[in-house]
Amino acid sequence: MKQDKVVIEGDIGGRILGGVMRVHSGLGPGLLESAYEACLAYELAGEGLDVQRQVPLPVQYRDVKLDCSYRLDLVVDGLVVLELKVVDELNNVHFSQLLSYLRLGNYRLGYLLNFNVQHMKNGIKRIVN
Repeated sequence: MKQDKVVIEGDIGGRILGGVMRVHSGLGPGLLESAYEACLAYELAGEGLDVQRQVPLPVQYRDVKLDCSYRLDLVVDGLVVLELKVVDELNNVHFSQLLSYLRLGNYRLGYLLNFNVQHMKNGIKRIVN
């Protein structure tokens, strides 16, 4: 059963990356994160994927879940978390942020996507929890 989930995540990941490339090719760098988020959600939904935007992520502390205003940029098919950035360079805090989101939400796979690059392949980082 776990192997099936990995295969499904891999298939979704490939479809996500295709959508990411199409959005970046269409828009290029230099826009706000919210523009890329909206366009990517539209692109992926058009591919038949279930896309949720700005998904609340509570923090589990001891016996209580606390709303600390964390939001996942995009969650695809309830399995893959996409964290979008528009920065000069990805750094360790960006990786830590996504890894924390994966752990808190009990997700296995996430993509850190920096749209502020000339070639989108340089702005994609896959992270597995």
